[in-house]
Amino acid sequence: MVETSKKKAKIGILTLSDRASAGIYEDLSGKAIQETLTQYLITPFECVYRVIEDDFEKIQQNLIELADKEQCDLIVTTGGTGPAPRDVTPEATEAVCQKMLPGFGELMRQVSLQYVPTAILSRQSAGIRNKSLIVNLPGKPKSIRECLDAVFPAIPYCLDLIGASYLETNAEIIKAFRPKA
Repeated sequence: MVETSKKKAKIGILTLSDRASAGIYEDLSGKAIQETLTQYLITPFECVYRVIEDDFEKIQQNLIELADKEQCDLIVTTGGTGPAPRDVTPEATEAVCQKMLPGFGELMRQVSLQYVPTAILSRQSAGIRNKSLIVNLPGKPKSIRECLDAVFPAIPYCLDLIGASYLETNAEIIKAFRPKA
């Protein structure tokens, strides 16, 4: 049986956008993640929210801080997953993780392809750093919800397996899958 932690869950939300970090426009993507998680979860949690520019070193530094210093159980990024030269979120994520979980990206692209043919250009990914699960989402709020709807049922059990906080979902909104003991 997997032992679960009783501490309050902590979730990092990291928006990667040159323009949002410069104040040129409001970060709607990070807010969409927070709103979605608030609907999904009945477990009390606190968010650590940051908006930074698309910069490989800064992304790495923030992911390390969120995982190691802030001890976030789940870190959700938005933005920087496309093919443009400044889109380096997956590379920064892989650089700080001990294990990559390619199934997350595969499923998110599969779901997104139902809506837009350009989903094949997206490079969402996920990985584990110590006791933190890092999930890279696209930058558009609509796509964020579509992708989270697809992968979130597996997230609570993944957190159980890595020794992170226990997350319980609102089953009327989204059901988490945990194998029967």
